Amino acid sequence: MTYDNRAEVRKVLIITLLLNLFVMGLKVLVGYWTGSLSLFADALHSVTDSANNVLGLIASKFSSPQPDREHPYGHSKFEAVGALGIASFLGIACFEILQGAIERIFKGDGEPVRISPPELWLLLIVLGVNIFVAFYERAVGRRVGSPILIADATHTMSDIWVTISVIAGLIGVWLGYQWMDLVLAFPVALLVFWSGWSVLKENLPWLVDQMAIAPEAIHGIATAVPGVINCHAIASRGVLGRQVFIEMHLIVDAPDVETAHQITEEVESRLEDRFHPVRILIHVEPPAYKSEQISFETKG
Repeated sequence: MTYDNRAEVRKVLIITLLLNLFVMGLKVLVGYWTGSLSLFADALHSVTDSANNVLGLIASKFSSPQPDREHPYGHSKFEAVGALGIASFLGIACFEILQGAIERIFKGDGEPVRISPPELWLLLIVLGVNIFVAFYERAVGRRVGSPILIADATHTMSDIWVTISVIAGLIGVWLGYQWMDLVLAFPVALLVFWSGWSVLKENLPWLVDQMAIAPEAIHGIATAVPGVINCHAIASRGVLGRQVFIEMHLIVDAPDVETAHQITEEVESRLEDRFHPVRILIHVEPPAYKSEQISFETKG
């Protein structure tokens, strides 16, 4: 049985959406007061946070793990597709930060940035909200096995580093170093790019059906069941902790169908206990069956 976590995922996404809108509004307000281009860029970066929450709500709505006629393997990949959308948003944010920094190098700094202690305190509030959102989403995402929450938490973590860099730059501006706002734009862009790459790397295996479990591990569990002679043609896909699909051919020592069925039920039970949640398809073969396919026989 597959656990449907969508209700809890939607609740978290709605809460974080409201908090991200609050953060974005504060950044725009302080950016307007100070004239800081980097802070306006950070506010644009925060727009992607809200967009990601909306994207996550849409993906979560269509990512039911329960199968139906059109999707016999469930809809969980919709959530992974949503996570890749977040990686795309991060790539766009990285490009915008670099483009803004290069334009300032060639066009000049323009009007000097003005910053005061009260405005810095408001930015610290923004930072605190971002930290809460990142750790809250990541904790819930890991608990319920939601890739969209974990990916969005990764994105928000990049926003934390962006905000820290902007605050550091504005403190430098406050001390008289106007150039700090520009210099810090480049490491910020690298941090954003790394976050996007991390999200992409985590979700690609799910979408391209990369092996989820080493076949040797499946072979060891299956052949430990009494009545199992060997197994071969072992395949697995999915992501451990989210949803895994296992297929295999099982050679059993059984005089009748009922006994063969009992043996396969025990194999499925042990695999379910080890790799839950998992869906298993077993093709039963007689004791005398010979196969040239990979069987992962243990060495004596």
